[in-house]
Amino acid sequence: VQLQASGGGLVQAGGSLRLSCVVSGRAISTYTLGWFRQAPGKEREFVATISRNDGQAYYEDSVKGRLTIFRPNAESTLYLDMNSLKPEDTAVYYCAAGGPMSVVAAAYDYWGQGTQVTVSS
Repeated sequence: VQLQASGGGLVQAGGSLRLSCVVSGRAISTYTLGWFRQAPGKEREFVATISRNDGQAYYEDSVKGRLTIFRPNAESTLYLDMNSLKPEDTAVYYCAAGGPMSVVAAAYDYWGQGTQVTVSS
């Protein structure tokens, strides 16, 4: 299984971005999918996860209402819509695929290469 993340960039505070993660090698429906992020000097942290079957999603508290994770049924792509971005959202964002829904990075077996999101104040 391979994951390829894209869509990062530089945006002003209050702006929006859409991250994409193309999943190849195995049916996307096989996996729970998630987004994590890692800011400079910090550990990788959970952002959002979505179930493999019913679309149930779970978010880290600081991103609720601003970020939306989704996985259209007809596509092999995971998305993260990011709105009302804040400077503290600046990080490298990673997509991941695994088994059970989890906020723990170790629960995910496959990782994309990361895409940089920078939010200026």
